[in-house]
Amino acid sequence: MKILVVEDDLTLSAGICFELDCNGYLTIAAYNCKKANRLIQSDRFDLAILDVNLPDGNGFDLCRTFKDTHPKLPVIFLTANHLEQDILNGFDLGADDYITKPFSMKILLRRVEVALRRNTSAQQQAADAWSDGFLTLDFGKLLAVRGSEKIIVTSNEYKLLKVLTENAGNILTRQTLLERLWDVDGSFVDDHALTVTVNRLRAKIEDDTHTYIKTVRGMGYVWMGAAL
Repeated sequence: MKILVVEDDLTLSAGICFELDCNGYLTIAAYNCKKANRLIQSDRFDLAILDVNLPDGNGFDLCRTFKDTHPKLPVIFLTANHLEQDILNGFDLGADDYITKPFSMKILLRRVEVALRRNTSAQQQAADAWSDGFLTLDFGKLLAVRGSEKIIVTSNEYKLLKVLTENAGNILTRQTLLERLWDVDGSFVDDHALTVTVNRLRAKIEDDTHTYIKTVRGMGYVWMGAAL
């Protein structure tokens, strides 16, 4: 797990990074908004720890910028600003936690753990479902609903739907789908079986105003639906 630590107190920043690194995390430090913005654009982070008072801005504005481009990034404020309105502002901006200085390093580590676990759980739940308000697919429960009507989808059809929705907007070649959907029983080994399954799925999930699976001639298929 990679964590961005934005703190202008160099001694405190070094201490936080040391403790996090010793507990299995990978930390990258930034001491101002400019560097933090550069890092968030060029790298991927699992969590950000932000001070509020920074030499070239404040953590609230930084959080707002982060959330605009990385809405699912967990954020923990770590600051001396302990006024009730500051804390409320932090949560209103989408922060997962707000810790005031001075603080216990053990408490910080536990709250980092909780924030990361909560985010991982949310990502797993999102990966197990897809919905645009008309079509709802729950891959964990093998449940499919079109409009207000529950529809019957086979296990192999769910496999195909999951691959397509996970790669929404990207063309998946027929060969790629055949390889991804091949199982111990030899399902989808026959290219014709893939065509039949796609057509059968279209009949089940689409109507005159909702098109989900588009054929790209000579290549394969692309999922056109946009999840909420």
